[in-house]
Amino acid sequence: MTRFIQLHALTVYAPSNLNRDDTGRPKTAKFGGAERLRISSQSLKRAIRKSANFEKRLTGNLGARTQRLGEVVRKHLIEKKLPEAKAEEVAKLVASAYGKLDTKAKNPTFIAQLAFISPEERQLAIEVADRLTSEEKLPEKIDNFIPDLLRRADTAADIAMFGRMLADNPDYNREAAVQVAHAITTHKVEVEDDFYTAVDDLKKRSEDAGAGFIGELGFGSGVFYLYACIDRDQLERNLGGDAGLARKAIEAFVEGFASASPSGKQNSFAAHGRANYLRVEKGSQQPRSLAAAFFKPVRGENLLHDSVKALDGGDGLIAQMSAAYGNCFDSDYEMRCIPGEPLQGSLSAAVAFAAE
Repeated sequence: MTRFIQLHALTVYAPSNLNRDDTGRPKTAKFGGAERLRISSQSLKRAIRKSANFEKRLTGNLGARTQRLGEVVRKHLIEKKLPEAKAEEVAKLVASAYGKLDTKAKNPTFIAQLAFISPEERQLAIEVADRLTSEEKLPEKIDNFIPDLLRRADTAADIAMFGRMLADNPDYNREAAVQVAHAITTHKVEVEDDFYTAVDDLKKRSEDAGAGFIGELGFGSGVFYLYACIDRDQLERNLGGDAGLARKAIEAFVEGFASASPSGKQNSFAAHGRANYLRVEKGSQQPRSLAAAFFKPVRGENLLHDSVKALDGGDGLIAQMSAAYGNCFDSDYEMRCIPGEPLQGSLSAAVAFAAE
């Protein structure tokens, strides 16, 4: 019986800065004693969740990560002609179910942290707010209404996949059904610097010849190894047993995993990569990343070809681990789109294989 769906991909990104650190340079990591470019799991998950394919496949079944549900409630009450002061009181009370209010925010209905809220819970918040407006005196706390506002399982596929944490109401936390690793390059890299200028179109020749603006921007390129694991049983539990919706969520995630790129500095670099190698494995065996294939940095003139070989060659890590541990999966499917080599498989077939 399939419980785990494991995804491995190799994606080439040309010079880019897809995921920045606090200084604005591309994120990096030391692995095997060598510096690699890195894309954080948070960046990858957001790229997948906000991709057009994901939103299209799961229309009506997506949550929202926000601090602003209280503002949604406040606006709803004002539209119903409730006095603004009372609308704000009720909105703050309802919002407090999802986290502590942000006392430093300009808008007093905002909470201090982002909360992942399903469409069903958003509607429940409005319904509870409507009920509260009939109260002569509002309760000091929202505690008695928590069961009416929060759900342990619902139809929000992204919450089911990526989980959520509500610090003040942990009974309504959602255990993530999808784990996503930080992507790293299979080879050593050095972050480079781009010195750039911008010209003032209205500057006259008679003025100084200098640029209107100058700056520096870090960038890098390479072959990235991506890994993710889907716990299908957990996904169905999070979705209240809806196997059909779980299947749609898996399809959307696999397609996004192979084709969605982080949005960082895309206007400057247009680094829209897609997986050149995609491997889907299914089985009940304990999951394992194949990042160790690149602990020794790949070298040579054809980094993509050699990266695939390190994973899936005759003596690659996949074969070695299966020989050492026994079969690490029950069935698998591969797509290869490697320049100079025969095309193998397709994304649509990989998506169908993962979800079946």
